[in-house]
Amino acid sequence: MATSTPEAESDRDSSGPPSEPGDDTASRRRRSALLHRLDVKGVPYAFVAPFFIVFAAFSFYPLIYTSWISLHRVELATLDIMEWVALDNYVELWNDERFWNALANTLTIGVISTVPQLLMALGLAHLLNYRMRASLFFRVASLVPYATSVGAAALVFTMLFERDFGMINWALGVVGIDPVNWEADKWPAQVAISTIVIWRWTGYNALLYLAAMQAIPADRYEAAAIDGASRWKQFTHVTVPGIRSTIVFTIVLSTIGATQLFGEPLIFGQGPNGVTGGADNQYQTLGLLLYEEGWKNYQMGRSATVAWAMFLLLVVAFLAQRLIKRLRSRTS
Repeated sequence: MATSTPEAESDRDSSGPPSEPGDDTASRRRRSALLHRLDVKGVPYAFVAPFFIVFAAFSFYPLIYTSWISLHRVELATLDIMEWVALDNYVELWNDERFWNALANTLTIGVISTVPQLLMALGLAHLLNYRMRASLFFRVASLVPYATSVGAAALVFTMLFERDFGMINWALGVVGIDPVNWEADKWPAQVAISTIVIWRWTGYNALLYLAAMQAIPADRYEAAAIDGASRWKQFTHVTVPGIRSTIVFTIVLSTIGATQLFGEPLIFGQGPNGVTGGADNQYQTLGLLLYEEGWKNYQMGRSATVAWAMFLLLVVAFLAQRLIKRLRSRTS
């Protein structure tokens, strides 16, 4: 008969009772519940994390660093040497006539280019929304100006608006109008630059409006037609209210683009006058002033100040738009 030794008895006592199948099932359930919670709550953050990482590296950090530079006197040749001047750059910018001139030019060019551009885009989208032959061709053709580089577009329009041999002045001469010095005079120069912006962005905004129009239910138009509404009434009372959010979106985009306008006036100047916005700064925008301070005068601190002034202008415009929207909602 086999007998158990004391060592075997101690081993049996230390191992304890055998694990039950229910314990393993409960452990697996807990792990499965934990993985499910991580999948539901953690995976969405993992999907959006790359965007925030890129945004922090290439947008948020440069924004903060630019604000830090704007509080210093920094030259382009010695970026590692900073002299703390606090708000002196902002005070100098406030007292600088060039800043107010560039701000006024930015506003006028923005209005001259944005208002006709959005109105033309709205009308073009309304036409493209009808069933017509080769509608796909016209929709693609409307994107060609947007796909064209700003350099190529600005060079072509600069040749068209040339004073002595430009096609625009030739056409004006045919109808008996004297040639216009588009580059030297203030308002002609701003109109010419606005024409470039209008040509490039009208088709893009038209396709945005077209996409919004096609999302409007067809029964609204049918109900309006039954009530005897004309095409114009349907457009003003059905189409425009139906794409109101898209219109606001394009206004915001156009405002940002007008504030950052740079390539068109730079190339239109045809040389050193492009940086200064003409001999008398007649079409210098805030973007050109930023470039002139930083890469012509080598004052990176003042250039960063102009950049933050542009950012604050956009913030003010956004707050004004929100305030107007809130006041309209209260009155209606």
